[in-house]
Amino acid sequence: MSATPLPAIVPERTALLAMDFQNGTVPRAPEPDALIDRIKGAIADVRAVGGTIGHVRAGFTEDEWAAVPETNKHFTAVVAAKRLHHEDALTQIDARVAPEDGDIVVRKIRVGAGSTTDLHEQLGARGIDTLILAGLSTSGVVLSTFMDAIDRDYRVFILSDGGADLDPEVHRVLVEKVFPNRGGYVIDTAELRELLKSG
Repeated sequence: MSATPLPAIVPERTALLAMDFQNGTVPRAPEPDALIDRIKGAIADVRAVGGTIGHVRAGFTEDEWAAVPETNKHFTAVVAAKRLHHEDALTQIDARVAPEDGDIVVRKIRVGAGSTTDLHEQLGARGIDTLILAGLSTSGVVLSTFMDAIDRDYRVFILSDGGADLDPEVHRVLVEKVFPNRGGYVIDTAELRELLKSG
């Protein structure tokens, strides 16, 4: 899908980030079962070559709710509705893509995967310089994490069929225009499998 030549993926320096595949989020995606099957396959493919899997989920403690300032329009609405409590079943990672021993797991309290977690420290400790992003939603966690990762000098691949958005047109514009024009490599899960085989 990428118009530019794709760089090789070096498994030991690569992490697939599966972001916000939570019990309360997955059912809202178009064809959620097919999406989960694709993510399961991508995770298995990256594991098979020795890459790292990272899981990102959103969830708040009561103290974290209380610390959200009124200037944050999005998360004050979350707090007002008492949504995304970290112990709620809806904030847990979908069991079909559950973490395994050795995976990175972080819990965030903002949109992006890195600003409120130690994700980048954990990635750095493993020598990772390449990220493969998949998540719900494209205009939320994927976009926010992508821009942060580009600023931190990662090589970034985005799985075009590894996420979705409530607005399909927003997903299309991000995947076809924004990500490739901002330094990302847009591929689908089948292309990822082929890249991993040729690496």
